[in-house]
Amino acid sequence: MKELGLPKINTQKISKDLLTDLYIKNDKSVPYIATQLNCSQNKINYWLKKYKINKRTISEAIYINKNPLGDPFVLIKPKTMKEAILYGMGLGLYWGEGAKRGNGGLKISNTDPKLLRKFTEFLEIIFKINKEKLRYSLQIFKDISYEDALNFWTRELDAKKEQFYKPVILNIQRKGTYEYKSPYGVVIMHFNNVKLKRLLCNMIENIQ
Repeated sequence: MKELGLPKINTQKISKDLLTDLYIKNDKSVPYIATQLNCSQNKINYWLKKYKINKRTISEAIYINKNPLGDPFVLIKPKTMKEAILYGMGLGLYWGEGAKRGNGGLKISNTDPKLLRKFTEFLEIIFKINKEKLRYSLQIFKDISYEDALNFWTRELDAKKEQFYKPVILNIQRKGTYEYKSPYGVVIMHFNNVKLKRLLCNMIENIQ
């Protein structure tokens, strides 16, 4: 976000419109506003309270600090039947396979690259996400070649090796479902944005 170029002035009263513009509309922090207006942070906090402008929570402040240019996504309402189908499919995939609890960002895991490609398409078209911002975790058993698995998933997901975190190597289990394991492991797709995760979860909750 571009700097507003405000003069450093010392004023007895700070207008509500100015505080609303800086703190609410432009997501500026209290320290930033105090510096721009050449006054103390206590004074900014005093007028925020005076005008009944709710302070951000710590998590909200951290989010804004990590996303200084605003949300890295934007919800686009489907305009065609194809987009409407993709919209419904994406919500269904996250409903069934996505992580909905906890405070972390968006995560969805599967062994099927076709499913993960379709969810990536959902993120790109419906939320205008840059797929290069996606990250991946690979979980494999010890008897699976990491290089083979990594090459498979980078090819199938059209991703770069740099987008993959350090793999999780699992001990071999001779009982249960081990014999039905995926030959290339399980991939967890990450988009490290808690706001988008909450939005998706709310959309799922509101499905009638």
